[in-house]
Amino acid sequence: MTNKRQIYLDYAATTPVDERVIQKMNECLSLRGFFGNPASNHLFGDKAKQMVENAREQVAACIRAVPRNILFTSGATESNNLAIKGVAFAYQTRGKHIVTCKTEHKSVLDTCGYLESMGFAVTYLECNEKGLIDIEYLISALRKETILVSIMQANNETGVLQNIQSIAELTRNRGIFFHVDAAQSFGKIVIDVQQLPVDLISFSGHKIYGPKGIGVLYISDSPRVRLTPLLHGGEQERKLRAGTLPTHQIVGMGEASWIAQEVMQVEMEKIKQLRDRFWAGIQDLPDVYLNGCEAFCLPHILNVRFQGVEKDLLLKKIENLAVSNAAACNAISILPSYVLRAMGLQNIEADRSIRFSFGRFTTEQEVDYAVHLIREKYLEGDKNE
Repeated sequence: MTNKRQIYLDYAATTPVDERVIQKMNECLSLRGFFGNPASNHLFGDKAKQMVENAREQVAACIRAVPRNILFTSGATESNNLAIKGVAFAYQTRGKHIVTCKTEHKSVLDTCGYLESMGFAVTYLECNEKGLIDIEYLISALRKETILVSIMQANNETGVLQNIQSIAELTRNRGIFFHVDAAQSFGKIVIDVQQLPVDLISFSGHKIYGPKGIGVLYISDSPRVRLTPLLHGGEQERKLRAGTLPTHQIVGMGEASWIAQEVMQVEMEKIKQLRDRFWAGIQDLPDVYLNGCEAFCLPHILNVRFQGVEKDLLLKKIENLAVSNAAACNAISILPSYVLRAMGLQNIEADRSIRFSFGRFTTEQEVDYAVHLIREKYLEGDKNE
């Protein structure tokens, strides 16, 4: 395998850190830079705090929020946990019912499962065969004791986009908090909290060419959302997230966010063209199908079902293509994708599906090579009769 050409087509799992981001992060690591503890009351601490607050402003500007609404976490998983558990415990006297969807990220589903063990009731919405939630179905699931709805903006396996605007308006009108996991969509499509009445939004640095181990939770203050903290032991981040702030990672998150917003329109159009080029090159293969919704989908994700061949066999033949046979958070499971099964696929159909995702450093030559390799290996005669 080491002698074969290696091509990365798994940008939905993680992205390489942009060199511009690395440069900014390096400025915060050494004695000659901004290495101080942002909470320290001396010059070194003040300089580090200034870098942190600049990054907070960068992230806030990307979604038209004010900086005080931006809370730094260790990643979208922690942000999802803090948003859901934080609301649940802070408002449980108002009600103990939460609504989410069966196709959510594990960090949402497992958090909801934990809350069920703590006496909360959770409704897990079905979706249709394209992965979309019916708004009327969502309305029917709401109760007078519903305190939170948590729906991801874009699915991490299929890229399918939900109608977040309609859900946000619905929940706001009913006085129900609305949390959105935007780990996959942030930096890919426009998010404007001045127009989108969402109460809590989760982001992640490593999906936008920033470092791993850093994320953001946007917390609305109009209306103000109270959260019960998960971590205790310090007054950092408005007493909602104790612990020494990792200046270099926060600065990386800020820089990656700023770059993503600056290049988003041009970059996403380029990536969509690459994704469409790839799909055009393989869609005529026998028993090959698209999973998801072509009309409402992120520009960089493509989930393809290769019905005519054993997936493990195909993956072995195209092993120099870095692709995903499951979401990274669920990769150790031996079961077929729960997301695809929730969309109505049979186990064998879900098990023969592969996610391809494209990014900033993907080239036409890489896409063409991937198409050529897949066509060659898929048509070698190992298909099932």
